[in-house]
Order: sequence, then C-alpha cells, then structure tokens
Amino acid sequence: MKKIILTAGLLSGIAGMAQAQTNVTIYGVIDLGMNYTNNDGGKSVVQLQSGYAQGSRLGFKGNEDLGDGLSALFQIENGFSADTGKLGQGGLLFGRQALVGLSSKTTGTITLGRQYDSVVDYLAPMTANGNWAGYLFSHPLDNDNTDNSFRINNSVKYASPTFSGFQFGGLYGFGEVAGDNTKNRTYSLGASYANGPLSAGLAYMNLSRVGTTANGSITPTDANFLADKQKIFGAGINYTIGAATLGFVYTSTNLTNPTGGNAYINSFAPVLGTLSSLKFRNYEINAKYQFTPAFYAGAIYTYTQAKYDTTVGNAKPKWSNLGLMADYNFSKRTDVYLQGVYQKVGGDLTGSSLDQAYIPGSGGLSGNDKQFAIRAALRHKF
Repeated sequence: MKKIILTAGLLSGIAGMAQAQTNVTIYGVIDLGMNYTNNDGGKSVVQLQSGYAQGSRLGFKGNEDLGDGLSALFQIENGFSADTGKLGQGGLLFGRQALVGLSSKTTGTITLGRQYDSVVDYLAPMTANGNWAGYLFSHPLDNDNTDNSFRINNSVKYASPTFSGFQFGGLYGFGEVAGDNTKNRTYSLGASYANGPLSAGLAYMNLSRVGTTANGSITPTDANFLADKQKIFGAGINYTIGAATLGFVYTSTNLTNPTGGNAYINSFAPVLGTLSSLKFRNYEINAKYQFTPAFYAGAIYTYTQAKYDTTVGNAKPKWSNLGLMADYNFSKRTDVYLQGVYQKVGGDLTGSSLDQAYIPGSGGLSGNDKQFAIRAALRHKF
C-alpha cells in the first residue's frame, strides 16, 4: 500500500509539473536575406543580413493563474543574427525583452525589467516599419524609435485593460545614478484605439542623458543618440477599406546638445561652432493592399524636415524616403518578401554626416545625397 501511495504521489507530482509546463511557450523568428546597397561610401555592396522585416529572435513566455482574475507572467527574448549566430542588442543574452509581472483582468498589467517603451507599444503599429515592413522603412536614423532601436532597462511599465477598443499605459526607466535621479532616466506615455476599420495611436517619450552610464535606463550600446535630452512625440492613424489599409503618421524628435549617435553616425559636429540642438519632423503616408490571403504589397513615402542649430547659425536639411514591398506566404509560418527603398537628402547643408544619405539597415553612409537599397529574404516563424 505504501508503494502504491508513493507511486501515486510521484505520478501526481509529475502530472502537476506537466500541467504547469503547458503555460510556457517557446517561439521565434528567423528572417534572413540578401541586401544590395548601391552606394556605401561611393561603392556598391551585397550582404547576407538577418532580421529586417522582423528581428530574428528566440523567446520564452508564460503565465500562471493565481485566481480571482490575477495571473503572474514572464517573458525573456533573445535577439540574434542568423547569418553569423552572434547575439544582438550589444551581445546581451536576452537583449530584446526580459520581464516579469502581474496581470489583472480588471485593473491591468504591471511588468518590471528590460522592456519596450510607449512609442513602440502604441505609436509604432501605425507606421509601416513598426507594423508590416520593418527596418529599411524606418524614418531617417530611426530618430523617433518607431523601429525600436533601443529598449529600456530598469523599467516599470503599466498597461491598462482594453475599454471598448481604448487602451493606455506608461513606463519609467530608472537611471540608478546616486545623487542624480534624472541622469540616464527615461519615461513614456501612450494610448491607442482600435474599433472596426479604424485604429489610432499616440505616444510621448522623454530621455535624459541616456547612454552616459552602463547601468542606467539605456546603455551606451543601446542608445540611438547621445544627447543631454531627447523628447519624442507622435500620433498616427490607420483606416481599412476592404482589402486596403491606409495610414498617416506624424512624429517629432528634439535633441538638446547632441554629440552623436547611430552605428554609422558617430558625430554630428559641424565644421564651425557647436551644435546646440537637432530637431526632426517626420510625415509618413503608408498603404498596404491584401491581394489574396497569401499575398500583399505595400508602399510608404516619408518626408522629414530637420533643424540643425549651432552657435554660429542653423541649417534645415530634408529627407525624402520612398519604399515598396511585396510579401508572399507559403504558409502561416513561412513567407518570402522583396523590399526596395530610395532616399534623397535635400535642403541646407550642415557640414556634417547628415548631408550624406543613409537608409537604416543599408550598407553604410552614402558617398553623396542619394542611396538605394533592395532586399530579398525568407522568413520563418515558429
């Protein structure tokens, strides 16, 4: 009888463990293809590149029902380069996301860890790059983070339940600098609405001296820009008519005392004077048409105005980006896509690297004010 009871107890424990494991999901994306850039420092280049329409990743997420509509949750997500096997996001093990939290059906969800900000959560889905197109379709230098160039460390985030299509939330990332609560600190707020054919989103983010310390909200390897202050605001709308979805997005990015940023632009330093501020205004029109359940095509046009203020004068450069994409799904998990993007820089010359065209994700800075990039890729989800 003791043996039977012991055996039954062991089987019960194993069954309990198996039941708990059903709440954990392993998932991932491998996005790998060939890129051609017509002008990388004056020469063309062909590259095998990973993670453009979507970043290649491996993730684990799960939840536990705590009763009374409350549950515990976690998510850890690794980014990697499928062409080399290297870790992404500066070599972090779980560089895309690493969070734990509690979720209530009536009061919302609170999470802690390395997370996406409100621009990514609420505004980016209105853009082409933050929804169906990816990296190549980003606004110049991804100046508004709608392509999630960086994540927020040491962060606490709240997301409300959805009320008749409306949701809101916010995030605070601690700088963790003794005696200075504002250094390398980030906070953001956002809201979205989705009902029938209409969806809309808006967000605001405030960053203070990010990338200046290793343990703050944004590390030096994460930071898209280095500046005393960075403020981002944007709003967008999508409307679906039959098989077509049309969208418009406006974003504004203000940098105070910027010194540089981006993997290819180490400095914005002018020939004369000192740069005091750099401002971007992005206007995006996007369209997507679902020809069949398996095939869609999309297009964007983005016009970006900037103001480059120095101690000896200012300049107003401009960017025009045109992008086209076609995607065919062999199944729910596997598709192939083709993308092409053209960029032209105009307006005033700044005397800095901003005068050279650069499509995010292309081979590098162009040797002049024009650049074209094309990508053909295979994507598999699991």
